[in-house]
Amino acid sequence: MTQTEEAVRQPERENGKAPRESGTAHGVLITVIVLAIVAAVVIGGIVPRLRAKEALQKETYDLAVPTVNVTHPKQGAPQTEIVLPGNMQAFTESPIYARTSGYLKKWYVDIGGRVKTGQLLAEIETPEVDQQLQQARSQLNTAKANYNLAQITSNRYQELKNTDSVAQQDVDNALGSERANAATVSAAEYQVKYLEQLESFRKIYAPFDGSVTAELFHIAAIHTLRVYINVPQQFSPAAKTGLSASLTLQEFPGRQFKGRLVRTANAIDLATRTLLVEVDVDNPTGELLPGAYAEVHLAVPSGAPTFILPVSALIFRAQGLQVGVVKDGKRAQLANIILGRDFGSEVEVVSGLQADDQVITNPPDSLISGEEVRVGQPPAQNPQSHRPESGGHQQ
Repeated sequence: MTQTEEAVRQPERENGKAPRESGTAHGVLITVIVLAIVAAVVIGGIVPRLRAKEALQKETYDLAVPTVNVTHPKQGAPQTEIVLPGNMQAFTESPIYARTSGYLKKWYVDIGGRVKTGQLLAEIETPEVDQQLQQARSQLNTAKANYNLAQITSNRYQELKNTDSVAQQDVDNALGSERANAATVSAAEYQVKYLEQLESFRKIYAPFDGSVTAELFHIAAIHTLRVYINVPQQFSPAAKTGLSASLTLQEFPGRQFKGRLVRTANAIDLATRTLLVEVDVDNPTGELLPGAYAEVHLAVPSGAPTFILPVSALIFRAQGLQVGVVKDGKRAQLANIILGRDFGSEVEVVSGLQADDQVITNPPDSLISGEEVRVGQPPAQNPQSHRPESGGHQQ
Protein backbone atom coordinates (compact mmCIF):
# COMPACT_ATOMS: atom_id res chain seq x y z
CA MET A 1 0.00 0.00 0.00
CA THR A 2 1.35 3.48 -0.82
CA GLN A 3 1.78 6.23 1.66
CA THR A 4 -0.94 8.22 -0.07
CA GLU A 5 -3.51 5.39 0.34
CA GLU A 6 -2.45 4.94 3.93
CA ALA A 7 -2.96 8.62 4.54
CA VAL A 8 -6.45 8.46 3.09
CA ARG A 9 -7.53 5.40 5.11
CA GLN A 10 -6.15 6.72 8.37
CA PRO A 11 -9.00 9.20 9.04
CA GLU A 12 -11.60 6.46 8.27
CA ARG A 13 -10.19 4.11 10.87
CA GLU A 14 -10.24 6.88 13.31
CA ASN A 15 -13.90 7.50 12.78
CA GLY A 16 -14.80 3.68 13.27
CA LYS A 17 -16.55 3.11 9.92
CA ALA A 18 -14.40 0.35 8.51
CA PRO A 19 -15.12 -2.27 11.18
CA ARG A 20 -18.84 -1.88 10.82
CA GLU A 21 -18.79 -2.46 7.07
CA SER A 22 -16.66 -5.53 7.55
CA GLY A 23 -19.14 -7.08 9.99
CA THR A 24 -22.06 -6.51 7.68
CA ALA A 25 -20.36 -8.23 4.77
CA HIS A 26 -19.49 -11.19 6.94
CA GLY A 27 -23.14 -11.63 8.02
CA VAL A 28 -24.33 -11.55 4.45
CA LEU A 29 -21.85 -14.20 3.52
CA ILE A 30 -23.01 -16.46 6.35
CA THR A 31 -26.65 -15.97 5.36
CA VAL A 32 -25.91 -16.88 1.78
CA ILE A 33 -24.08 -20.01 2.86
CA VAL A 34 -26.93 -21.06 5.16
CA LEU A 35 -29.49 -20.52 2.42
CA ALA A 36 -27.38 -22.52 0.02
CA ILE A 37 -27.15 -25.37 2.49
CA VAL A 38 -30.90 -25.30 3.10
CA ALA A 39 -31.58 -25.22 -0.65
CA ALA A 40 -29.23 -28.11 -1.18
CA VAL A 41 -30.96 -30.12 1.55
CA VAL A 42 -34.37 -29.32 0.14
CA ILE A 43 -33.35 -30.09 -3.42
CA GLY A 44 -31.61 -33.28 -2.30
CA GLY A 45 -34.85 -34.52 -0.72
CA ILE A 46 -37.31 -33.46 -3.40
CA VAL A 47 -35.47 -34.53 -6.54
CA PRO A 48 -35.18 -38.22 -5.56
CA ARG A 49 -38.84 -38.22 -4.66
CA LEU A 50 -39.74 -36.73 -8.00
CA ARG A 51 -37.58 -39.25 -9.75
CA ALA A 52 -39.11 -42.09 -7.73
CA LYS A 53 -42.57 -40.81 -8.54
CA GLU A 54 -41.73 -40.62 -12.22
CA ALA A 55 -40.29 -44.16 -12.14
CA LEU A 56 -43.37 -45.40 -10.33
CA GLN A 57 -45.64 -43.81 -12.90
CA LYS A 58 -43.59 -45.37 -15.73
CA GLU A 59 -43.65 -48.76 -14.06
CA THR A 60 -47.41 -48.50 -13.48
CA TYR A 61 -47.87 -47.64 -17.15
CA ASP A 62 -45.63 -50.49 -18.21
CA LEU A 63 -47.62 -52.90 -16.10
CA ALA A 64 -50.91 -51.56 -17.40
CA VAL A 65 -49.86 -52.01 -21.08
CA PRO A 66 -49.23 -55.72 -21.76
CA THR A 67 -46.20 -56.69 -23.81
CA VAL A 68 -47.03 -59.20 -26.52
CA ASN A 69 -45.12 -61.15 -29.15
CA VAL A 70 -46.53 -61.21 -32.67
CA THR A 71 -46.06 -63.25 -35.81
CA HIS A 72 -47.38 -63.29 -39.35
CA PRO A 73 -49.57 -66.32 -40.13
CA LYS A 74 -47.79 -68.84 -42.32
CA GLN A 75 -49.50 -69.51 -45.60
CA GLY A 76 -50.87 -73.03 -46.02
CA ALA A 77 -49.88 -75.26 -48.91
CA PRO A 78 -51.96 -75.08 -52.12
CA GLN A 79 -52.54 -78.82 -51.70
CA THR A 80 -53.69 -80.45 -48.51
CA GLU A 81 -52.73 -84.00 -47.66
CA ILE A 82 -55.32 -86.01 -45.80
CA VAL A 83 -54.61 -89.45 -44.37
CA LEU A 84 -57.51 -91.88 -44.17
CA PRO A 85 -57.79 -95.54 -43.15
CA GLY A 86 -58.49 -97.97 -45.99
CA ASN A 87 -59.44 -101.62 -46.41
CA MET A 88 -57.75 -103.53 -49.22
CA GLN A 89 -59.78 -105.98 -51.27
CA ALA A 90 -59.03 -108.17 -54.25
CA PHE A 91 -60.02 -106.66 -57.58
CA THR A 92 -62.04 -109.80 -58.40
CA GLU A 93 -62.96 -112.43 -55.85
CA SER A 94 -65.17 -115.47 -56.28
CA PRO A 95 -65.89 -118.82 -54.65
CA ILE A 96 -65.67 -121.83 -56.98
CA TYR A 97 -68.39 -124.34 -56.18
CA ALA A 98 -68.77 -127.88 -57.53
CA ARG A 99 -71.73 -127.93 -59.91
CA THR A 100 -72.12 -131.68 -59.60
CA SER A 101 -72.27 -134.18 -56.77
CA GLY A 102 -69.55 -136.76 -56.31
CA TYR A 103 -66.23 -137.50 -54.63
CA LEU A 104 -63.00 -135.56 -54.86
CA LYS A 105 -60.64 -137.54 -57.07
CA LYS A 106 -57.63 -135.23 -57.53
CA TRP A 107 -56.61 -131.89 -56.04
CA TYR A 108 -54.03 -129.94 -58.02
CA VAL A 109 -53.76 -126.52 -56.27
CA ASP A 110 -53.68 -125.72 -52.55
CA ILE A 111 -54.27 -122.40 -50.74
CA GLY A 112 -51.83 -119.68 -51.68
CA GLY A 113 -51.22 -121.16 -55.11
CA ARG A 114 -51.15 -118.88 -58.15
CA VAL A 115 -53.40 -119.99 -60.98
CA LYS A 116 -54.07 -118.91 -64.56
CA THR A 117 -57.35 -118.66 -66.41
CA GLY A 118 -58.52 -122.14 -67.46
CA GLN A 119 -56.07 -123.99 -65.23
CA LEU A 120 -57.35 -127.33 -63.90
CA LEU A 121 -57.83 -127.14 -60.12
CA ALA A 122 -59.46 -130.47 -59.21
CA GLU A 123 -61.33 -133.50 -60.53
CA ILE A 124 -64.47 -135.08 -59.06
CA GLU A 125 -65.74 -138.62 -59.49
CA THR A 126 -69.47 -138.66 -60.31
CA PRO A 127 -70.74 -142.27 -60.42
CA GLU A 128 -74.39 -141.29 -60.02
CA VAL A 129 -74.24 -138.78 -62.82
CA ASP A 130 -72.44 -141.29 -65.02
CA GLN A 131 -75.25 -143.81 -64.50
CA GLN A 132 -77.90 -141.21 -65.17
CA LEU A 133 -76.11 -140.21 -68.36
CA GLN A 134 -75.90 -143.81 -69.51
CA GLN A 135 -79.60 -144.31 -68.81
CA ALA A 136 -80.50 -141.08 -70.65
CA ARG A 137 -78.54 -142.16 -73.70
CA SER A 138 -80.35 -145.51 -73.73
CA GLN A 139 -83.70 -143.70 -73.48
CA LEU A 140 -82.64 -141.47 -76.36
CA ASN A 141 -81.86 -144.48 -78.51
CA THR A 142 -85.25 -145.98 -77.67
CA ALA A 143 -87.01 -142.73 -78.50
CA LYS A 144 -85.21 -142.52 -81.82
CA ALA A 145 -86.20 -146.10 -82.68
CA ASN A 146 -89.86 -145.40 -81.86
CA TYR A 147 -89.73 -142.20 -83.89
CA ASN A 148 -88.32 -144.05 -86.91
CA LEU A 149 -91.08 -146.67 -86.69
CA ALA A 150 -93.77 -144.01 -86.32
CA GLN A 151 -92.36 -142.12 -89.27
CA ILE A 152 -92.43 -145.26 -91.49
CA THR A 153 -95.97 -146.09 -90.38
CA SER A 154 -97.14 -142.57 -91.10
CA ASN A 155 -95.64 -142.63 -94.58
CA ARG A 156 -97.32 -145.96 -95.39
CA TYR A 157 -100.74 -144.75 -94.18
CA GLN A 158 -100.34 -141.69 -96.41
CA GLU A 159 -99.77 -143.94 -99.43
CA LEU A 160 -102.69 -146.23 -98.54
CA LYS A 161 -104.96 -143.25 -98.11
CA ASN A 162 -104.34 -142.32 -101.73
CA THR A 163 -105.91 -145.67 -102.77
CA ASP A 164 -108.70 -145.42 -100.17
CA SER A 165 -107.37 -148.56 -98.49
CA VAL A 166 -107.44 -147.03 -94.96
CA ALA A 167 -109.70 -144.59 -93.21
CA GLN A 168 -108.69 -140.97 -92.62
CA GLN A 169 -108.76 -141.61 -88.89
CA ASP A 170 -106.01 -144.19 -89.20
CA VAL A 171 -103.89 -141.76 -91.16
CA ASP A 172 -104.35 -139.05 -88.51
CA ASN A 173 -103.43 -141.49 -85.73
CA ALA A 174 -100.24 -142.49 -87.54
CA LEU A 175 -99.28 -138.85 -88.11
CA GLY A 176 -99.94 -137.96 -84.44
CA SER A 177 -97.81 -140.88 -83.26
CA GLU A 178 -94.95 -139.66 -85.47
CA ARG A 179 -95.10 -136.18 -84.00
CA ALA A 180 -95.29 -137.49 -80.41
CA ASN A 181 -92.24 -139.67 -80.91
CA ALA A 182 -90.37 -136.72 -82.43
CA ALA A 183 -91.07 -134.71 -79.27
CA THR A 184 -89.90 -137.65 -77.13
CA VAL A 185 -86.62 -137.76 -79.07
CA SER A 186 -86.12 -134.02 -78.54
CA ALA A 187 -86.71 -134.30 -74.81
CA ALA A 188 -84.33 -137.25 -74.54
CA GLU A 189 -81.65 -135.28 -76.41
CA TYR A 190 -81.97 -132.34 -74.00
CA GLN A 191 -81.70 -134.70 -71.04
CA VAL A 192 -78.53 -136.24 -72.45
CA LYS A 193 -77.01 -132.79 -73.08
CA TYR A 194 -77.88 -131.70 -69.52
CA LEU A 195 -76.23 -134.75 -67.96
CA GLU A 196 -73.21 -134.42 -70.24
CA GLN A 197 -72.80 -130.81 -69.13
CA LEU A 198 -73.25 -131.84 -65.51
CA GLU A 199 -70.63 -134.52 -65.96
CA SER A 200 -68.26 -131.94 -67.46
CA PHE A 201 -68.28 -130.19 -64.06
CA ARG A 202 -66.22 -133.08 -62.77
CA LYS A 203 -63.24 -130.91 -63.72
CA ILE A 204 -62.92 -127.57 -61.93
CA TYR A 205 -61.10 -124.80 -63.82
CA ALA A 206 -59.92 -121.36 -62.70
CA PRO A 207 -62.20 -118.65 -64.16
CA PHE A 208 -59.51 -115.93 -63.98
CA ASP A 209 -55.91 -115.32 -62.98
CA GLY A 210 -55.49 -115.12 -59.24
CA SER A 211 -54.53 -116.78 -56.01
CA VAL A 212 -56.35 -119.54 -54.12
CA THR A 213 -57.35 -118.10 -50.74
CA ALA A 214 -59.48 -120.98 -49.45
CA GLU A 215 -59.73 -124.68 -50.09
CA LEU A 216 -62.13 -126.06 -52.69
CA PHE A 217 -61.99 -123.23 -53.85
CA HIS A 218 -61.93 -119.51 -53.31
CA ILE A 219 -59.95 -117.48 -55.84
CA ALA A 220 -58.95 -113.81 -55.61
CA ALA A 221 -57.44 -111.73 -58.40
CA ILE A 222 -54.73 -109.70 -56.63
CA HIS A 223 -52.77 -108.21 -59.55
CA THR A 224 -54.74 -105.06 -58.76
CA LEU A 225 -56.30 -104.29 -55.39
CA ARG A 226 -59.27 -102.12 -54.54
CA VAL A 227 -58.90 -99.87 -51.48
CA TYR A 228 -62.08 -98.34 -50.07
CA ILE A 229 -61.87 -95.18 -47.98
CA ASN A 230 -64.39 -92.72 -46.55
CA VAL A 231 -63.56 -89.11 -47.43
CA PRO A 232 -65.00 -86.46 -45.04
CA GLN A 233 -67.70 -84.30 -46.52
CA GLN A 234 -65.58 -81.12 -46.45
CA PHE A 235 -63.06 -82.74 -48.83
CA SER A 236 -65.62 -84.50 -51.03
CA PRO A 237 -65.62 -81.83 -53.81
CA ALA A 238 -61.88 -82.43 -54.32
CA ALA A 239 -62.22 -86.23 -54.49
CA LYS A 240 -62.31 -86.45 -58.27
CA THR A 241 -61.61 -89.42 -60.54
CA GLY A 242 -57.93 -89.55 -61.46
CA LEU A 243 -56.65 -88.04 -58.21
CA SER A 244 -53.28 -89.51 -57.22
CA ALA A 245 -52.93 -91.39 -53.94
CA SER A 246 -50.24 -93.24 -52.03
CA LEU A 247 -50.57 -96.08 -49.54
CA THR A 248 -48.45 -96.87 -46.50
CA LEU A 249 -48.57 -100.07 -44.45
CA GLN A 250 -46.96 -100.86 -41.12
CA GLU A 251 -45.43 -104.04 -42.47
CA PHE A 252 -43.57 -102.02 -45.13
CA PRO A 253 -41.95 -99.16 -43.19
CA GLY A 254 -40.59 -96.36 -45.34
CA ARG A 255 -42.34 -97.54 -48.49
CA GLN A 256 -45.20 -96.01 -50.44
CA PHE A 257 -47.42 -97.73 -52.99
CA LYS A 258 -48.89 -95.56 -55.72
CA GLY A 259 -52.59 -95.66 -56.46
CA ARG A 260 -55.27 -93.68 -58.24
CA LEU A 261 -58.82 -92.71 -57.35
CA VAL A 262 -61.04 -94.47 -59.92
CA ARG A 263 -64.61 -93.97 -58.71
CA THR A 264 -66.79 -92.54 -55.97
CA ALA A 265 -70.25 -93.37 -54.65
CA ASN A 266 -71.49 -89.87 -55.66
CA ALA A 267 -73.47 -89.76 -52.42
CA ILE A 268 -72.75 -88.71 -48.84
CA ASP A 269 -73.43 -91.36 -46.24
CA LEU A 270 -76.03 -90.01 -43.80
CA ALA A 271 -74.58 -91.84 -40.80
CA THR A 272 -70.94 -90.77 -41.19
CA ARG A 273 -71.20 -87.72 -43.50
CA THR A 274 -68.48 -89.21 -45.68
CA LEU A 275 -68.06 -90.08 -49.34
CA LEU A 276 -67.17 -93.69 -50.21
CA VAL A 277 -64.20 -93.70 -52.59
CA GLU A 278 -62.34 -96.50 -54.39
CA VAL A 279 -58.59 -96.29 -54.98
CA ASP A 280 -56.92 -98.91 -57.19
CA VAL A 281 -53.30 -99.88 -56.60
CA ASP A 282 -51.18 -102.15 -58.79
CA ASN A 283 -49.83 -105.27 -57.11
CA PRO A 284 -47.69 -107.06 -59.72
CA THR A 285 -45.54 -108.93 -57.17
CA GLY A 286 -48.46 -109.91 -54.95
CA GLU A 287 -46.82 -108.56 -51.80
CA LEU A 288 -49.94 -106.61 -50.90
CA LEU A 289 -52.61 -108.88 -49.48
CA PRO A 290 -56.37 -108.50 -49.70
CA GLY A 291 -58.00 -107.76 -46.38
CA ALA A 292 -55.01 -105.75 -45.12
CA TYR A 293 -55.28 -102.34 -43.45
CA ALA A 294 -53.58 -99.38 -45.11
CA GLU A 295 -53.31 -95.63 -44.67
CA VAL A 296 -54.26 -93.76 -47.83
CA HIS A 297 -52.66 -90.36 -48.44
CA LEU A 298 -54.67 -88.06 -50.70
CA ALA A 299 -53.30 -84.70 -51.90
CA VAL A 300 -56.45 -82.64 -52.37
CA PRO A 301 -56.26 -79.05 -53.69
CA SER A 302 -57.23 -76.40 -51.16
CA GLY A 303 -60.41 -74.63 -52.12
CA ALA A 304 -59.35 -71.34 -50.42
CA PRO A 305 -56.08 -69.95 -49.01
CA THR A 306 -55.34 -71.23 -45.52
CA PHE A 307 -52.94 -70.11 -42.81
CA ILE A 308 -51.00 -71.89 -40.09
CA LEU A 309 -50.83 -70.54 -36.51
CA PRO A 310 -49.31 -71.80 -33.27
CA VAL A 311 -51.85 -73.21 -30.82
CA SER A 312 -50.76 -70.65 -28.20
CA ALA A 313 -52.35 -67.86 -30.28
CA LEU A 314 -55.89 -69.21 -29.87
CA ILE A 315 -58.37 -67.47 -27.55
CA PHE A 316 -61.40 -69.43 -26.39
CA ARG A 317 -64.30 -67.12 -25.62
CA ALA A 318 -68.07 -67.31 -25.47
CA GLN A 319 -68.13 -65.50 -28.81
CA GLY A 320 -66.28 -68.42 -30.37
CA LEU A 321 -62.70 -69.12 -31.32
CA GLN A 322 -60.64 -65.92 -31.68
CA VAL A 323 -57.11 -64.57 -32.09
CA GLY A 324 -55.60 -61.21 -31.17
CA VAL A 325 -54.33 -59.03 -34.03
CA VAL A 326 -52.22 -55.88 -33.50
CA LYS A 327 -53.49 -52.87 -35.49
CA ASP A 328 -51.37 -49.77 -36.19
CA GLY A 329 -48.61 -51.25 -34.07
CA LYS A 330 -50.26 -50.45 -30.71
CA ARG A 331 -53.90 -51.56 -30.53
CA ALA A 332 -55.24 -55.09 -30.18
CA GLN A 333 -58.22 -56.30 -32.16
CA LEU A 334 -59.98 -59.66 -31.61
CA ALA A 335 -60.75 -61.59 -34.81
CA ASN A 336 -63.11 -64.57 -35.11
CA ILE A 337 -61.57 -67.50 -37.00
CA ILE A 338 -62.56 -70.92 -38.32
CA LEU A 339 -60.17 -73.83 -37.89
CA GLY A 340 -59.36 -76.55 -40.38
CA ARG A 341 -57.02 -79.34 -39.30
CA ASP A 342 -55.10 -79.81 -36.07
CA PHE A 343 -51.37 -80.55 -36.46
CA GLY A 344 -50.57 -80.74 -32.74
CA SER A 345 -48.50 -77.64 -31.94
CA GLU A 346 -50.04 -75.79 -34.91
CA VAL A 347 -53.51 -75.44 -36.38
CA GLU A 348 -54.88 -74.61 -39.79
CA VAL A 349 -57.07 -71.49 -40.13
CA VAL A 350 -59.45 -71.52 -43.09
CA SER A 351 -61.22 -68.21 -42.45
CA GLY A 352 -60.77 -64.93 -40.54
CA LEU A 353 -57.11 -63.98 -41.22
CA GLN A 354 -55.04 -62.08 -43.78
CA ALA A 355 -51.44 -62.78 -44.76
CA ASP A 356 -50.16 -59.44 -43.40
CA ASP A 357 -51.91 -59.66 -40.00
CA GLN A 358 -49.73 -59.39 -36.89
CA VAL A 359 -51.15 -62.17 -34.74
CA ILE A 360 -50.42 -62.16 -31.00
CA THR A 361 -48.76 -65.44 -30.07
CA ASN A 362 -49.17 -65.03 -26.28
CA PRO A 363 -52.46 -63.18 -25.73
CA PRO A 364 -53.36 -62.45 -22.06
CA ASP A 365 -56.64 -63.84 -20.84
CA SER A 366 -58.00 -60.33 -20.25
CA LEU A 367 -57.26 -59.04 -23.77
CA ILE A 368 -60.08 -56.99 -25.31
CA SER A 369 -60.55 -55.22 -28.62
CA GLY A 370 -59.06 -51.69 -28.67
CA GLU A 371 -56.71 -52.35 -25.77
CA GLU A 372 -53.27 -50.77 -26.04
CA VAL A 373 -50.45 -53.28 -26.27
CA ARG A 374 -46.71 -53.15 -26.66
CA VAL A 375 -45.05 -55.36 -29.28
CA GLY A 376 -42.19 -57.20 -27.63
CA GLN A 377 -40.54 -58.58 -30.74
CA PRO A 378 -40.97 -57.91 -34.46
CA PRO A 379 -42.97 -60.48 -36.43
CA ALA A 380 -41.06 -63.16 -38.30
CA GLN A 381 -40.90 -63.07 -42.07
CA ASN A 382 -43.94 -64.65 -43.68
CA PRO A 383 -42.88 -67.81 -45.55
CA GLN A 384 -44.32 -68.53 -48.94
CA SER A 385 -46.05 -71.70 -47.88
CA HIS A 386 -46.22 -74.24 -45.15
CA ARG A 387 -46.82 -77.89 -45.82
CA PRO A 388 -47.83 -79.89 -42.73
CA GLU A 389 -46.13 -83.17 -42.18
CA SER A 390 -47.97 -86.24 -43.39
CA GLY A 391 -50.05 -87.99 -40.81
CA GLY A 392 -51.81 -84.86 -39.61
CA HIS A 393 -55.12 -85.55 -37.99
CA GLN A 394 -58.28 -84.12 -39.26
CA GLN A 395 -60.34 -82.08 -36.87
